[in-house]
Amino acid sequence: MTSADQPRVLRFPDGFLWGAATSSHQIEGGNVNNDWWAREHAPGTFMTEPSGDACDSYHRYPEDVAIVADLGLGSYRFSLEWSRIEPAPGEFSRAARDHYRRMVDTCLQAGVVPNVSLNHFTLPQWFADRGGWAAADAADRFARFTEFVEPVVARDVPYVCTINEPNITAAFANLGQDTTFGGAGLPAPDPHIADGLARAHHRAVEIVRSWDGPQVGWAVATQAFTPLPGAEEQTARYAGARETRFLQEAADDDWLGIQAYTRTFVGPEGPLSVTEGTETTLTGWEYFPGAVGVGLRTAAERAPGVPLLVTENGIATADDDRRRDYTEGALRAVHAAIADGVDVRGYYHWSLLDNFEWVAGYRPTFGLVAVDRATFARTVKPSARWLGAVARGNALP
Repeated sequence: MTSADQPRVLRFPDGFLWGAATSSHQIEGGNVNNDWWAREHAPGTFMTEPSGDACDSYHRYPEDVAIVADLGLGSYRFSLEWSRIEPAPGEFSRAARDHYRRMVDTCLQAGVVPNVSLNHFTLPQWFADRGGWAAADAADRFARFTEFVEPVVARDVPYVCTINEPNITAAFANLGQDTTFGGAGLPAPDPHIADGLARAHHRAVEIVRSWDGPQVGWAVATQAFTPLPGAEEQTARYAGARETRFLQEAADDDWLGIQAYTRTFVGPEGPLSVTEGTETTLTGWEYFPGAVGVGLRTAAERAPGVPLLVTENGIATADDDRRRDYTEGALRAVHAAIADGVDVRGYYHWSLLDNFEWVAGYRPTFGLVAVDRATFARTVKPSARWLGAVARGNALP
């Protein structure tokens, strides 16, 4: 075989970070003091089912970290549960804080780099009752929480995310009964919530930087908004409040997280539903692995010079072969962006576990690892082994 016949290997930059991601409410179980638990149990709720015990990861996190390490994924992204750490206003739990520090230490002992989010959607119920992110003192409250968790993340945690998907959080107020977070585009974000999130983020960035340790940023959901011919201006307006504003808020951050799953076509009248006959995932989204490439390039334009991490990317499917195919296509898009000069530092697959997917419950399975709903037994899927081999080689054949 000549060199010309050799299959091309797509190598990633030295030091490229490979990992898997989760969030506290989606895997821990028993987070009874937050607003999502209340929403799940409200009379007439439109939630598919309650989170319940989730994956029992509050107790089983050492097993989850060990799986990450065994797969060869060098990093684990997880979040703190604010409602455990501050269950009542000004009443902080040192025991809960110590729990999350033990998670960091478990990662370090396993040779896994921790990437920690301070907030991933859920709010203490008392905070939500006071107006949530739209309250006048929301940034002060979040700053106080950030200061309290300094012992968890100020040392040994190279990446801290202040707030996960603020653009989705701002859209929750108008979510209604849509179980897919906007199958035909996103609801319009509440501007008061968006402003509160931005203020809280910038305050938290200042605090984390004062520790002279972690690099700090936030993670934005990108939707690969794609204009139909003649709808370019409409698309730009539509994306402005839903994506662009949140990417630009990161212009002075240490890094920016990109989260991508699918794309949204926009016509003169607005976003379009997925065309009949198009392959879709268990969330009803178009199967489009290239979404992450679009998201990275958009972020590079809107926050020039800011290093990027793919903090979430994956597919809800019961067919693990399609998960591998989707992930391979996504990684090719990531590599193409890097080859074109986009500064991408790492890739986190969503998610490590089949977990609670918010309004849609447990039906959409995003995980590299299956979780038995009765016994909590973890079963590593073939796609996870494949991704681990890619990570170990830092290359995609």
